[in-house]
Amino acid sequence: MAGFDEVKATFWGEGHYGVQAPLTDGVVQDAELRLGVRLPVSLLEVLRVQNGGLVAELWNAFPTDVPTSWSENHVPLDEVRGIGRRDGQLSLLDSPYLVEEWGLPSPLVLLSGDGHCWIALDYRACGERGEPSVTWFDVDGDTELPLATNFRMFVERLTAAASFDLDEADGGRSAS
Repeated sequence: MAGFDEVKATFWGEGHYGVQAPLTDGVVQDAELRLGVRLPVSLLEVLRVQNGGLVAELWNAFPTDVPTSWSENHVPLDEVRGIGRRDGQLSLLDSPYLVEEWGLPSPLVLLSGDGHCWIALDYRACGERGEPSVTWFDVDGDTELPLATNFRMFVERLTAAASFDLDEADGGRSAS
């Protein structure tokens, strides 16, 4: 398991897809006001390195002890949304709309996902000012899987998807 600072330093992948303008204190305050939650300090540390974008291949998967619709042993983390309003790019600020659109529980802040599956900061147990857990939501399967008790622990358990035994033909979604 890698340390938080090690992952943070090498977290982001190549390219500009999903990258928002550099994070400022004002942007964070505005986002917390709009979202109605306090964002985890560890998430903000990662977003201050780069405000959203593709995740490096070293850290693009989270291991699971149970199968999901994605894989027998992990969930993907291809990108993490930043905070901002860059044209044509989703951000953490889109969470309230997406939560309603996809029928997800609330309050959540959606870190990554495609509509069918999401990785989210889950504020249901801790309240809007508490330290949220990180949860996987499968909309199609109507399931959820707790991943980590907080964002820092989530980051520390990330690993490369390539490190998993991908016996399935494409290593992707299984037909369930």
